Amino acid sequence: MDATIAAHMPGLVARVVVEPGQQVSKGEEVAVINCMKAELSVESHVSGTVKEILVKEWDEMEVGVPMVVVETA
Repeated sequence: MDATIAAHMPGLVARVVVEPGQQVSKGEEVAVINCMKAELSVESHVSGTVKEILVKEWDEMEVGVPMVVVETA
């Protein structure tokens, strides 16, 4: 089953800190959004394997926009 991690704040993608095939744990940072000069961590709400990265640095995000797909067990 796949889970999608979405942006929780509007802003620009400052960086993506995971890559496809990487194992992530619930609560682990997967990306960072820059919002009004503040950097906000985007954390995984599931444990699993990163299946796909849907964004790149400097993409503009709105709340709810999918960023990372994680394959769960």
